[in-house]
Amino acid sequence: MGYPAGNYQVAVVGAGHAGIEAALVAARLGCRTILFTINLDWVGNMPCNPSIGGTAKGHLVRELDALGGEMGKAADATTLQSRMLNRGKGPAVHSLRAQIDRRAYSGYMKHAVERQPGLEVKQAEIIDLSKAEDGWHLTTRLGAIYHCETVILATGTFLGGRIYVGEVNFESGPDGTFAATALADSLKRLGLPLRRFKTGTPARVAKDSIDFSVMERQPGDDKITPFSYQTETPIGNQVDCYITYTNDATKQVILKNLHRSPLYAGQIEGVGPRYCPSIEDKIVRFADKERHQLFVEPCGLETEEMYLQGMSSSLPEEVQIAFYRTIPGLEHVQIMRNAYAIEYDCVDPQALRPTLEFKTLPGLYGAGQFNGSSGYEEAAVQGFMAGVNAAHRVLGKPAFVLDRASSYIGTLIDDLVTKGCSDPYRMMTSRSEYRLLLRQDNADERLMPLGRQLGLIDDKTWKSFEARQAQKQRELERLQKTTIAPGEAINRFLTERGTAPLATGCFLADLIRRPQLDYACLAPFDPNRPALPEAVTEKVEVELKYEGYIARQAAQVREMRRLEEKRLPDSINYAEISGLRLEAREKLQKVRPESVGQASRISGVSPADISVLLIWLERNRRQGENI
Repeated sequence: MGYPAGNYQVAVVGAGHAGIEAALVAARLGCRTILFTINLDWVGNMPCNPSIGGTAKGHLVRELDALGGEMGKAADATTLQSRMLNRGKGPAVHSLRAQIDRRAYSGYMKHAVERQPGLEVKQAEIIDLSKAEDGWHLTTRLGAIYHCETVILATGTFLGGRIYVGEVNFESGPDGTFAATALADSLKRLGLPLRRFKTGTPARVAKDSIDFSVMERQPGDDKITPFSYQTETPIGNQVDCYITYTNDATKQVILKNLHRSPLYAGQIEGVGPRYCPSIEDKIVRFADKERHQLFVEPCGLETEEMYLQGMSSSLPEEVQIAFYRTIPGLEHVQIMRNAYAIEYDCVDPQALRPTLEFKTLPGLYGAGQFNGSSGYEEAAVQGFMAGVNAAHRVLGKPAFVLDRASSYIGTLIDDLVTKGCSDPYRMMTSRSEYRLLLRQDNADERLMPLGRQLGLIDDKTWKSFEARQAQKQRELERLQKTTIAPGEAINRFLTERGTAPLATGCFLADLIRRPQLDYACLAPFDPNRPALPEAVTEKVEVELKYEGYIARQAAQVREMRRLEEKRLPDSINYAEISGLRLEAREKLQKVRPESVGQASRISGVSPADISVLLIWLERNRRQGENI
């Protein structure tokens, strides 16, 4: 027997990175919201690497911040070390990554959800989800029954979680927490298409057992770029990270004990992440490689735990001790938390709409690792989008969907719901066909106006954005009108830089476009240059240098959006459309795309099939006009 415990408009199950963003945004949009977590001490936990950002992931965090999310502010407040990755490459792949104080980040996020008006935070295990006439019923292990108009499932790796260390395996969530097993059974009864994925985490080791003198020191950037557009206080580096490498001795220990790995012994059913393999996977898949890189990173200022990035494993504990101690600097290492693999239930994301609502279960949403993705950043942006859409459903507002050309967020969600994923999905810059438009530096231009329309960007932040935009536009206009005359000094400089000297006057904008030159190096020849923030000058330089490429991608976007505007009725029976190939009919029937554009991105649907759909739509439109 249960008891009625209250009525809410939005309920969020799970207080990891997806659940936090979902609950915060739903409450900020005016909904009575409740956030459930199995353990309040682990809100915003980082069970794997204590870092935020990285290649493409940094883009996601800045986009989330531009929309009004919380992750960027939390990361800036708890940064231990920050670096901009890929500076030697083009601006499309520049990505911010910060090492984070794990417990401080969790504390920040716990306090954020506790202080949010309209949001109730509750430690409780949800064991049952059932459909009600006007919403959903959530039942806790203690018998409390909550009536909720909408529900967001953000269960992370807890759902049906099982830990594997060698021959030992047991039900558990990450870091020794309880697994959510009863809820997994409940979701199966609802008919959700669940499957098993797995991920792993390396060992955490004692700092005083490491010899850093034989490792490569990896300092942070001298000048740090924050994740959040609202961060005003300069961020400083407080720690160093280090790099060391495996060797042949490491390889031999692992190969000798490979039969004891639950992955290779066939104990683990779940599919692991393709782009973040365990060390035993690396040894087998890259057999010719002499060594593998290992990053030694701190977990926080108030702990002696160090994280061994790049060395996840599910081998037995004694084997882990043996192979870690073959690595330079780790000869006497003491393991504080052993590495493990965790297997968990997640859903086939093709069961979701682009709003992250289930197609067959209105009012139920999925977010984060529950949707088959991996990574804190991927989880956070999905949580935000699910939270906005759940709130808009309750409030009678339109769905909020970002397309592939607007953001990496839109790319991520479109990939999941349209293409699906056969292993944990990780965002990479190569996944976007519009990555020169979707740069990290212009996330505010692309998405802050939408965050403002949602009501999530305050006046101070908006005025700062408008000021940056005005500065950029004025500087672009000035550079395109300012002429540099030929002269001895400028021509000597140009020759030294390996570019042609001036024979006649030249606009500053044209000089900046030259591959050998940049905005900063021309300062001595530009005495009237205004003092501008680096964030503004970076945009100015990129827009000038890549003007032609940007225009080409913008044209591609217009064509993509033309197909997105051609909506496909939900009632279509694709089996009855003559001319579609059998594979296309099956895929279209399963995914049920909302537009011709989405249909064109489904694996197995050819350009010829799209032509058939366009003809079918046009014929039906004409028939409708004639009725």
